[in-house]
Amino acid sequence: MMNVYLQSLGCRLNQSEVETMARQFAAEGHVVVGDPAQADVCVVNTCAVTAEAERKSRRRVGALARANPEARIAVVGCYATLTPQHCDALPGVAWVVPNAEKGQTVEIVVPSLHSPSVRFSAREDGVTPPRFWEGLGGRRTRAFVKVQDGCDNHCTYCITCLLRGPARSRPVAGVVAEVQALVEAGYREVVLTGVNLGSYGRDLGLPGGLHTLVGILLTHTDLPRIRLSSLEPWGLDEAFFGLWESPRLCRQLHLPLQSGCDETLRRMGRRITTAEFARLLATACAVIPGLAVTTDILVGFPGEDEVAFRVSYDFVVAMEFARLHVFAYSPRPGTAATCMSDQVPRLVRRARARAMRELGAEQIFRFRRRFVGQKMEVLWEQRRHDGRWVGLTDNYLRVVTHAEDNLRNRLTTTRLLTVQNDYLVGEVIG
Repeated sequence: MMNVYLQSLGCRLNQSEVETMARQFAAEGHVVVGDPAQADVCVVNTCAVTAEAERKSRRRVGALARANPEARIAVVGCYATLTPQHCDALPGVAWVVPNAEKGQTVEIVVPSLHSPSVRFSAREDGVTPPRFWEGLGGRRTRAFVKVQDGCDNHCTYCITCLLRGPARSRPVAGVVAEVQALVEAGYREVVLTGVNLGSYGRDLGLPGGLHTLVGILLTHTDLPRIRLSSLEPWGLDEAFFGLWESPRLCRQLHLPLQSGCDETLRRMGRRITTAEFARLLATACAVIPGLAVTTDILVGFPGEDEVAFRVSYDFVVAMEFARLHVFAYSPRPGTAATCMSDQVPRLVRRARARAMRELGAEQIFRFRRRFVGQKMEVLWEQRRHDGRWVGLTDNYLRVVTHAEDNLRNRLTTTRLLTVQNDYLVGEVIG
């Protein structure tokens, strides 16, 4: 038996893959720990969507090697796929596992652990090893379930389709079985994830695709909450939004816009115009009261001059998003955008990102303030160092409250009293 430390960088899909690895390691009798200093093996699921994500991946591997020089490190995922030779040269790295082999990470690592350099953690006391989620921060409220991988879109800035390959979906039966198993393990919410979640089921010939999958999960599982991760803002219609007649489907949609300027969207290879996006958002908000629509915004794309940036900025102002995820354009090897003329200087990109993030901070404050005085269901996740509990509403409002009872993993009716810093203060009333 060994101690394994697992960490995910980047997207929710990476998080779902790490949670799957945790269950697989636990099934083999190993212990997933929350401190790398206690680990025999550290596994890092890396990201390479931007140059900054690459840097974070490198820094994290180095930090793990310093925290525990005796541990062996497995670098897996997108950064391992993009530059395996660089990963192999990092300190402490024993395995480099690209995306094509990521699903076999446990099988790759475990047979290699008979080397005397690995410190196995003997358990002679007969104590049952802790459940796997204790090594993932102790969270047992939300689980990330990967239902789809790969992408058939060819956005000119994006390296994901090169790193993850073509779109492919998991069979419905496997998804349903995993979700119901998570319900039985105590989870109250599942987040369905994928590289291009909206394409779910096309390769399977499944009529209705994601719409059908969500309907089946609502019908055939006892899960209190289902949340969807990022969805490309095309191929959605009012019938799809009708799924939210069920209160178990969380009122949050992440619809990546990338730019509020049509000319920039065209150069990006995005399959939508700003007018189409605005109509989609208006339809969704009309059908789903209280919906939180969040988005990605990419600034400094090649050819984006000051006029184009201002057009994009003004469109984001008009949409009143609940949250912005802002990125400065980062040239990615193998993508069409790297060869485009009129590359925007790095300092300009950074300044535009800063301005857009400031707008995002204003929008999220206004969205939170809309719900002050309302009563909403909150799923409580953990107690903070200051003694207050923190949890989430279904439309992704972060709430804190004082309570003597153990609220962990409980859904309670909560009155939202005021906005304070990055969250709302609530009072449990049920």
